This record gives sequence, C-alpha cells and structure tokens, in this order.
Amino acid sequence: MLHSMSKADNFSNAVLDWYDRHGRKDLPWQRDTSPYRVWVSEIMLQQTQVKTVIPYFESFMTAFPDVHSLAAAPEDEVLHLWTGLGYYARARNLHRAAKKIVDEFAGVFPDTLEGLEALSGIGRSTAGAILSIAFGQRASILDGNVKRVLARYHRVAGWPGQSAVHKQLWQIAEQYTPQERCADYTQAMMDLGATLCTRSAPACHLCPIGSGCAANAAGDPLTYPGKKPKKTLPVRATHFLVARNRDGEVWLEKRPARGIWGGLWCFPQAQDERDAADLCLDLWGESAQKLDEWRAFRHTFSHYHLDITPVIVQVDAAPGAVMAASDRLWYNLRSAPTIGLAAPVVSLLARLAETYPSKETTR
Repeated sequence: MLHSMSKADNFSNAVLDWYDRHGRKDLPWQRDTSPYRVWVSEIMLQQTQVKTVIPYFESFMTAFPDVHSLAAAPEDEVLHLWTGLGYYARARNLHRAAKKIVDEFAGVFPDTLEGLEALSGIGRSTAGAILSIAFGQRASILDGNVKRVLARYHRVAGWPGQSAVHKQLWQIAEQYTPQERCADYTQAMMDLGATLCTRSAPACHLCPIGSGCAANAAGDPLTYPGKKPKKTLPVRATHFLVARNRDGEVWLEKRPARGIWGGLWCFPQAQDERDAADLCLDLWGESAQKLDEWRAFRHTFSHYHLDITPVIVQVDAAPGAVMAASDRLWYNLRSAPTIGLAAPVVSLLARLAETYPSKETTR
C-alpha cells in the first residue's frame, strides 16, 4: 500500500518546494518561535481556523508573554481571553499544563513525545507539531488538514475517527515525514490542507503532489476522507434567568468545572418560568418583576441541541453588593470584569445593553 522510501522523499520534497514558494511564513507564532508560543498556537488551532486564531493569539501573548505569567494567572482571566474561541476545555487544559511546567519542570518545556503528551490537552499530533516546529526534531503530525491530504493521496476509505483508518493514516504520515526541515514540512502540510486541499473545493490543478494523488487521478477527491456517520442530535430546553438589579447590573453564576460551559460564567438555568420565579425567591428573598421573555434560540453542542428561553426580570437587590461566594456576582455592563463568559451569555449581554441602556448612556 505504502510507497517506497524514494517515493516518500519525492513526496516530502515536492511539498517543501511548494512551501518555499507559497507557504505561510509570517504567522504570529512563526515570529520569535519558542516552545511556549508554538504550544499556545497549536492548542488554539485545534478545530479552529488560522484567521480566527490570530487575534486571540496576539491578545493572549500580550497578557501572558511566557509560561510563568500564564501559570500565575487566575483561571477567570484565561477564560476571559478565550471567550468566543470555543472548546473551553482547551483553555483550562492550557492553564493546568502551564502550572505543571512551572511547578514540576521549572518552566522548561519537555522536549520528548512522552513528556509533552503527559501534559493536559496535548495529544500525539499536537506534541509532534511542538517537537518539529519548536525543537526541530523529526516528529509527525496528523491534524484535520493532514488527514485530508493523506486520505486523498492514498484514497484511504473510511472515517478517520475509526481506529483502523486512524492507524493507517498515522503510518503514512510517519513514512512521509522527512529527516531534514521537519519544522517547514509540518507547516507545509498544514498549509497544503488549509489552502489547496480544502474540504469542499480542492485546487487539485495547483497541488504540488496532485500528479501522484490517487483521488485526483480517480476524479473523486471529495469522497475522502470518509465522513463521520451522522446521527440525529437530541433537543433539550432550558430557561435563562436574566436578573437585573436597580442599577442595571446582571446576575451571573460560575459553572462547575466539569460539564457544559465548564468554569465559565452564565445565567442561572431554570426548567420553566415558575422555576425561574422560585429561583428569585431563593436567591434574593423576593418576587421579581418580569420585564420580558425573549424568543427561544438554539445553541448546539457536539452531542445535543439546547433551546434557550431568556426570562428578563428586575429585582430590588442592592447594586454592586459584595458577594460572599466566589462563584456569583453582579456583572456591570459598563465596566465589565475580566471573566470567561459562555457564548450565549456574550450575545445576550450585548442585547441587554441595547434593550435596557444604562442611565449613563441615556444622558
């Protein structure tokens, strides 16, 4: 099935020649390359496109220029800078790994596959990318872009999430990884998948390995890689209790570390409007004045749809009251604290600011 070493050399040489002419060489994490910067960028790039990541990466580097500053930061500050990037477990794992690097390795990054994979949030492919780009070691990667390139080149049938298909693609990736210029080759393969061998409109006529690509020769590149078997997602429903105090501040609670929106701040959830009213009595010992009930909107997770109905209420609680608990606060829309917010909360807070402008903004 696999090509001989000479053909593997031809493959990697063609990819590197293309990279020299057309590859991306001025991405933020390619400047002042360090294990820390490469690591952060690779975690951000998991399941996220380069153009989306760039501003987040730059803000993150400004706030946390090294692993020591990241390890010392409060989790809320880390999650705040991650807000909108999604897949928040990545941020929590990043923070956890930074603490381990500082506490157990004196701030020095492991430079072995085993050492990197022992850190939270780092799998085989991410470890390979860090080793090749940051340390110049020969290490293979198999992110989504590379899976697509190799699956098409060899017409590897099946969904890469299946263990046999995954194993086969890793074998091919290992064979094609060259001994020299590993950092450039790693970036080149990611670039090739992101810019030419795209999911829905591959530019096979521009591809440096197009002449040897089995899917290109057969005229069916869109068949590869195989798609994940579709399943109907269940639908759940909840109400968000959106409570405003007399100064227009909004009540938020921190979610548990595990589960949806783990560690992020969110509105209290209720089963229905009556449950929301009971929540008001529990929280503030008073019945709230209902201001509005907004139309339900859908937020989709990987395993289910969640239909959210916001219930807007006014309570007479004192503004700016200091909370005894660290997992509850009155959120000031005018001087927002630096905390991590669940994605639906971000959009609802913006809508609240428009619908109920503060006294200062109406002067």
